[in-house]
Amino acid sequence: MLKRILPAHVDNRFRGHVLALWLFAPLTLMKLALGLVHILRADGGAQSVSTMPLDTYPAGAAQNIIALMARMGLEQVLLGALFLLVLLRYRALVPLMYLVAVAHFALQYSVAAMKPLALAGTSGASTMHLIIGVASGIGLLLSLSGRGYRRASVGR
Repeated sequence: MLKRILPAHVDNRFRGHVLALWLFAPLTLMKLALGLVHILRADGGAQSVSTMPLDTYPAGAAQNIIALMARMGLEQVLLGALFLLVLLRYRALVPLMYLVAVAHFALQYSVAAMKPLALAGTSGASTMHLIIGVASGIGLLLSLSGRGYRRASVGR
């Protein structure tokens, strides 16, 4: 199993189930889009998406939250760019990227449980992150199965 996540040869040959690859493309685009929202929106998505009551905070505090959201968006864009590179050039690493996405999802919810946000309403981002997390788990399972692995072991 570890050899499927960390292959000895990193090439553009994907050995998992083809549905995992088809699922990886929209997940990659979603990661890029979510990151760009945090960078490009005037409020960094803090109030418009996550329902943080920025208008009730002092101007400096609101600006700090917006700046932190933009920095978080930069990290999402960089991770999305790495996913895009894997999708286009190094498909043997798709299972590893799915594992990273699943770990990110699980750890994000763990941190959120320890340090919850005070929001004015239900965050629009929580549903999107849940979809990405579940889809990443399904993609991980699919990427670790497939005929390509059986063919690779028979050819040895």
